[in-house]
Amino acid sequence: MRTQPCEADVIAGLEPFASAEIARQGGQRVHVARPGVLTFSAAHLAPLLRLKTVLSVYRLLRFAVPRPRALLADQHQRALLRQVDAILSLHPPKTYRTFMLAAAGAHTPVMSRLRETIAAHTGLQPVDESGDLLIRVRPSTSRDGWDVLIRLSPRPLATRSWRVCNVDGALQATAAHVMAILTRPRPDDVYLNLCCGSGTLLIERALVGAARRLIGCDIDPRALDCAQQNIAAFRRGVFELYPWDARYLPLPDAGVDALVADLPFGSQVGSHEENVTLYPQILREARRVAKRGARFVLITAEVRLMQGLLAQMGDVWRCEHSLRINLGGLQPAIFALRSV
Repeated sequence: MRTQPCEADVIAGLEPFASAEIARQGGQRVHVARPGVLTFSAAHLAPLLRLKTVLSVYRLLRFAVPRPRALLADQHQRALLRQVDAILSLHPPKTYRTFMLAAAGAHTPVMSRLRETIAAHTGLQPVDESGDLLIRVRPSTSRDGWDVLIRLSPRPLATRSWRVCNVDGALQATAAHVMAILTRPRPDDVYLNLCCGSGTLLIERALVGAARRLIGCDIDPRALDCAQQNIAAFRRGVFELYPWDARYLPLPDAGVDALVADLPFGSQVGSHEENVTLYPQILREARRVAKRGARFVLITAEVRLMQGLLAQMGDVWRCEHSLRINLGGLQPAIFALRSV
């Protein structure tokens, strides 16, 4: 069956996880074009809408033309509009109401004519930002033509429908999904999310698969209320939320299979001085409640602090994997630990 070129935006640093998921959904010849961008081909587009580790995914059209004006030629417009129709057909009627044409010189006469053509064909309202149908025009990466990218979904895939509430420093959902995967989830897991905030790591674990218990705790009642709102919007699974201090958990020893935490970065939440004391307390308490061999996956921008603590606590936690990622200018690290 004929395949179609596609492109995905991902969090830089998480390309291996996104590549593996794209392959599971039928993507072929997945390639890291540059940090944060994957190219691949797919016979079917609909399965790509299930991707959880990418930010956005696009159908990629390449036109061997020297200038954008040539995109106005009849055969090129027909090819573009056919793909627009194919993508609109992936969703129920009236899912799309607006569209945005993103390009350098977006309001030049050429782009204005292209915008008018798309509006007349689709009946969608053109807007200058946040359009449901996003169409990007750029010089081809091979420098021998022009690319048109059409997003497959009306919002970025990273924009989860369950997120109705946020707190300061809330974790990006695709990073949380990877963290849940790194716990090597099993259906009988007792899964504990320390400092759970708005519940992102809890809900993304539920998206990965079943668990025996999904427990979140936070000392901030506003965070717990926000997590409850998101869980209610998620509408499936059984979650437990508690106003616990992660340093003093009312849990028995050695009863938890997997732990996760989005620790205070010391910028939006907390401070470095507080973290110097807080982090070792959390690591020790997490080890107390963890079963032998349990995994603890955490994210923090306090990379040096965490590396130093793990070097000192090698008889408690062993770091199996760490990776730096790029989150809007911040470069935190995800640490995958295993209890000794």
